[in-house]
Amino acid sequence: MIRKPKKPLSKLYFLVLFSFFVPLAGFFVYATRNPTAYFFLGAALLADILLLMAFHRRLQKKQSQISLLKEEYFERANLLKAELQHEWETIASLRLKIINYAQLKDLTEKLSLCLSLEDTSNTLSVEVSKLFGHKDTTVILYLFHSTTGELGISSSQKGQMQVNLKAKKGDIFDQFVVKTLHPLLVEDAQTDFRFDLDKMAGEDKRPIRSLISTPLIVGEKTLGILRVDSGAAHQFSTDDLRFLRTIADLTSIAIENAQLYERLETMAIKDGLTGLFLRRHMLERLGAEISRDMRSGRELSFLMIDIDRFKKYNDSFGHMAGDIVLGTIARILEEHFNRPGELVCRYGGEEFCVLLPDCTKTKALQLANELKSKIEGREIILRREKTHVTVSIGVAAFPKDAKAADDLIFKADEALYHAKETGRNKVSAA
Repeated sequence: MIRKPKKPLSKLYFLVLFSFFVPLAGFFVYATRNPTAYFFLGAALLADILLLMAFHRRLQKKQSQISLLKEEYFERANLLKAELQHEWETIASLRLKIINYAQLKDLTEKLSLCLSLEDTSNTLSVEVSKLFGHKDTTVILYLFHSTTGELGISSSQKGQMQVNLKAKKGDIFDQFVVKTLHPLLVEDAQTDFRFDLDKMAGEDKRPIRSLISTPLIVGEKTLGILRVDSGAAHQFSTDDLRFLRTIADLTSIAIENAQLYERLETMAIKDGLTGLFLRRHMLERLGAEISRDMRSGRELSFLMIDIDRFKKYNDSFGHMAGDIVLGTIARILEEHFNRPGELVCRYGGEEFCVLLPDCTKTKALQLANELKSKIEGREIILRREKTHVTVSIGVAAFPKDAKAADDLIFKADEALYHAKETGRNKVSAA
């Protein structure tokens, strides 16, 4: 505990001075009446001077002690003030961490409700934009493409609005993160010697002065980059980058789960050999298209396609050759029917089907004949032997030939059977 110095008493000083000057005054009066007393007066004065000097030294010592006590008091007061300031800063930091962890908990809960990669990406961009709270900050999520391996934008958000960015595959900052796989903090891009801003002139017209960015990594797999940038300098700190890394660690798992879910979903509706949609997906689309065309009064056409004498290819060249034939036909079908809304499916075995919304029966017959000629003219090499494949096609239309999905498939299959019975390599209409 700090001992507070006592204040010197003015009354004590007065008493000391009075005790010195009263005897002196008495000796002075006595000396004026008795000349022989000057010796005693001088001795008394000398004694008073010596006593005053001793008292003065003692007073100086006391004043020095008081000064030291004052310095000690102020030093301890400053130390206490610094400790209190540190405690307040610690409390504020803990309060901020509690808020951040609560926000991370909300983010994790919202991401857990997302199944598709699109929903996960959009939710992440919106919530990260809220967490950083700057109106002029842009949140960008880049993901690596599963097949090409290229970096591309999955979502981008500025405030509460989605934005369209010119640099679709990232800029020099993103390339730096991809190359180093380390988090990046840029306080002011114009003074950061690591980057040449002249190279960004044609990449992105947005003014970028500061940013934080971190790779999204699960195990040894890099999924993409999560980035927050601003047009103003010194908008982000080391704590912001640390917080973004925590977000990235949480969201990487959610993104990987969404990618796995989409792969499983794709495997459930697509054929592993040809990459075409399966019959179950086609039936769902066909029912929806018929319902829509019934309201709008438009026509819809449906094609059933079968490879002629497919068993011959398996018997002559083996099942691997049959897979090559199926894959080749699938690619031709995808190339030929590439308009928006057209759906090509593998119906089963060597049979395929094509759904043509908003297509008349006449137009469907024309497309079917063009397809037949294209397949017949395609050269396929099986075990170093050149061969050709032909197909038979049945065409039916809604509502001219059938009023329901099952009837439409039946009519197209019936027309296909007629084409095969009458010589194969033909197009037959219901």
